[in-house]
Amino acid sequence: MNIGDLLFQLIFFILLIGIFAAVFYVVTSLIKKKPDNSKSVEQKLDRIIELLEKNNKE
Repeated sequence: MNIGDLLFQLIFFILLIGIFAAVFYVVTSLIKKKPDNSKSVEQKLDRIIELLEKNNKE
């Protein structure tokens, strides 16, 4: 093996690790965003239910 082969392998492994890290980051960020959206929707629905209950009492 010469220096060029070792350099190519090193760059390729760094690129592979970078791709896996990017995919992992994207997946984790997508998973973390979903609960926030569901909580927001739940809060809005709770507010709508409260308003409807208020209107029914009056």
